[in-house]
Amino acid sequence: MDSTILIEAAHAASARSYAPYSNFRVGAALLTANGEIHTGCNVENASYGLSMCAERAAVFAMLANALDEDDRKVSSVAIVSPDAAPCLPCGACRQVLREFGCEEVLVEEGSGIRRYPFKELLPHAFGPEAL
Repeated sequence: MDSTILIEAAHAASARSYAPYSNFRVGAALLTANGEIHTGCNVENASYGLSMCAERAAVFAMLANALDEDDRKVSSVAIVSPDAAPCLPCGACRQVLREFGCEEVLVEEGSGIRRYPFKELLPHAFGPEAL
C-alpha cells in the first residue's frame, strides 16, 4: 500500500483529537495483514493518567473489528501530529504495537515520510514468547 494513504488517514484522525490540555493533537492509522486500515486519535482527560494515545486507540479499534488473526496483525502504522514532526510513539504505545506484530512505523519529517523498522524503535522487546 502507498504510504501516503496511511499518512492521510492519520491526518484525518488527528483532526478528531481531543487535546484541550496539551494542545498536542495526534492521529494514527494502522494497516493490518489483511489490508484493513484502522485509525485512532489521542483523547486527553483532566486526570492525565486516563488519557489515551492515538496509536493505542487505533489498536483497540482494530481489535474491536477483527474477524480473524490476520485482522489482529499490524503491518505498519502511520503517526502524525499537526503540532510536531516527527511524531514517534511513546514507550507504552511501542509495547502495545509490539504485542500485535507491528513491522514498520511511518512518520512525517521535514524531508517527507520516514520509515522505521519497528525493531529499531523497540529493540529487545518483551513479548508473549517471554512468558
